[in-house]
Amino acid sequence: MSLIRQLSALVVLSLLCAFIGGMGAAGGALTELLRQQLLLKNADNAQALSLTVSQQAGDETLIQLLMSAQFDTGGYQSLRWRRADGSVVFERVAPVAPSKAPAWLRDLVSLEAPAGVAQVSNGWQSLGQLELRSHDAYAYDALWTSLLRTATVAGLVALAAWGLAQWLLGRIRRPLDALVAQADALAEGQFNTVTPSRVRELGRLTEALNAMVVRLKRMFEAQTEQLGLLRQHAHCDALTGLSLRKHFMAEVASALARDDGPERGQLFLLRLRDLAQVNQMLGREATDEVLALAGEALRHHTHALPGALCGRLNGADLVVWRPATDTLDAATQALMKAVQTNLQRAASHGGHSAIRLALGGVALRRSVPLSQWFAQADAALADAEQAGGAWSTALRQPDDEVSALPQGERAWRAQIEAALAQGQFRLAAYPVLDGARHLLHWECPMQLGLGPEEPVEFVPAKTWLPLAQRTGLTVEVDLAAVAAALALVQQDGQQRCVNLAPASLSDPAFLGRLRALLRSQPAAARQLGLELDAEAALRQFELVQELSRAVHPLGVRVGLEHAGANLQRIERLYLLGLDFVKLDRSVVLGVAEDPARAAFVRSLVVVLHSLSLTVVAEGVDDPLDAQTLLDCGLHGLTGPWATQHRDHDD
Repeated sequence: MSLIRQLSALVVLSLLCAFIGGMGAAGGALTELLRQQLLLKNADNAQALSLTVSQQAGDETLIQLLMSAQFDTGGYQSLRWRRADGSVVFERVAPVAPSKAPAWLRDLVSLEAPAGVAQVSNGWQSLGQLELRSHDAYAYDALWTSLLRTATVAGLVALAAWGLAQWLLGRIRRPLDALVAQADALAEGQFNTVTPSRVRELGRLTEALNAMVVRLKRMFEAQTEQLGLLRQHAHCDALTGLSLRKHFMAEVASALARDDGPERGQLFLLRLRDLAQVNQMLGREATDEVLALAGEALRHHTHALPGALCGRLNGADLVVWRPATDTLDAATQALMKAVQTNLQRAASHGGHSAIRLALGGVALRRSVPLSQWFAQADAALADAEQAGGAWSTALRQPDDEVSALPQGERAWRAQIEAALAQGQFRLAAYPVLDGARHLLHWECPMQLGLGPEEPVEFVPAKTWLPLAQRTGLTVEVDLAAVAAALALVQQDGQQRCVNLAPASLSDPAFLGRLRALLRSQPAAARQLGLELDAEAALRQFELVQELSRAVHPLGVRVGLEHAGANLQRIERLYLLGLDFVKLDRSVVLGVAEDPARAAFVRSLVVVLHSLSLTVVAEGVDDPLDAQTLLDCGLHGLTGPWATQHRDHDD
């Protein structure tokens, strides 16, 4: 029972005890008062009657007639006349007079008073003794009426006291509820402050908790800043700030493997030609500045384009990979212009004419192996160097890559709609295992059966999802995936996670339809997780936050996948209401042999744990990496390593 309910119960008990005690005290006092009144009345009536009968000159017949007449007036309960020898001369007893008081009151309270006694005489001669009891019905009526009035007044006072107590408890309850909500938010990694209460003790407690929350928030921000430094050390080149070769290769491989990645991409290799000669002419410091300015240009260029990546492959070679949102020629001109504009700042050191750049670019489909991407880009770079000149470029775009898809968007839309309507889809299942190789949940990307061929070939999302996004079908696809996952959960009770396209969140009707679907199967919904690309939290912060608020009451978990350096760019990560985060393969690859990368992952996990988030690593294939990641505090792993161990255990 809550503290407020206990206090309310205590108030009720106190008021009840006060009411009962007050009524008991009032009833006892009234009973004693009425009993004394009856006693006095009996004595007065006996004395008055004895004086009257004593004037009858001792005539017993006349005295009896007088007593009988007086008794018949109805004021007496009993009347008895005894002679001096104790014999009864006259005795009358009346039936119990009717009363407004209930019978239980007579049984509970006795108002019986001793009979009034008086001497009957004839002059100096004693004629005996008179015993008289008056009717007590009026006394019970008075007692009952008084008790009712007392109970009414006491009840009104108790109700007023209860109302006042509730008002006072409300003044305590509201700040206490605010403090509880603040503590719950803190447990979920949210740093909320509340307005101090006017109740002095609660106000001081609120101020203390607010101060603690502020300190924790500052500590979290300091951890995040330190994490950024560790990431720079582990992933980035110290001079240019670009990704190191190993990290860049992992980032590109991860981008090509994502289901929601672009169907086509562009790779550019930028080389500062004759680096040794430039170093000799300009000096080490000026050459470093040239490289730093070139790296700065690439960073700004890629930051403006979601999904673009840049890195430094070696001393003189820089690299950019980006989605093919523009033609290869236009992208090349934009990139070269950005670099040229930035390198003009190096002219202040003199010898700017010594700087010669070569740029090679290639545009390919995402299905092309990464090795072929670099082979084509290297060939284009060689062509650029052969061309000569200070700023030379060369592009390669194979003929089979120039043409668009063999089918138009309308045909693809029709195929996707047909697959959904005919139920030609299924969820793949990839295990997420903890350190003990126990199943945490299944990752369930959607696969569609496209085309009229029999048997139906199920195509992974990386083939059709970009087309579904372009044709506005992500809402229907995501709802179908959630429905399929709920059906599988009902069959085996195992937890599953499905991916949602960020584009679905922008549809005004999506959340309402999603909640209705989840409410239709509440038990299965509590075993469901929803994943979004971490970039969605960066670009659609409020929509991701709204998703969490919408599905959390139904027991559904929400998390981010493909998380890496983009986590640091989400300023209010703790306000998203997340349950888990999946680290991108580019972050966790090679941690076993690179202490700097392992240190970054360990620090990142500490920060995420402080937000009460479950942390999972994606795409783990090396057993040494797997063990290192588990030692870093990750809760689970997915990828080839997990699939292999799950199959072996089965």
